[in-house]
Amino acid sequence: MREKPTLRIPFGILGLMAGLAIYALLVAKASDLIAGWHILAQTVIYIVLGTIWLLPLKRFLIWMETGSWRVPPTE
Repeated sequence: MREKPTLRIPFGILGLMAGLAIYALLVAKASDLIAGWHILAQTVIYIVLGTIWLLPLKRFLIWMETGSWRVPPTE
């Protein structure tokens, strides 16, 4: 646990918001292509695209809190 405030958290939040905005724009651009697919295929792809952004989130939040990209060892 950190003992004093760092700029990682505000910069991390801004970076996360920027990254999610870019990701949302990419998915929105892909929607033109996806719109022609069968409705079940659209459902699956939007579920996948809606959850895939969560994959790097754990390491990003760990970096914001600890300054390291790795999971700290448990005691």
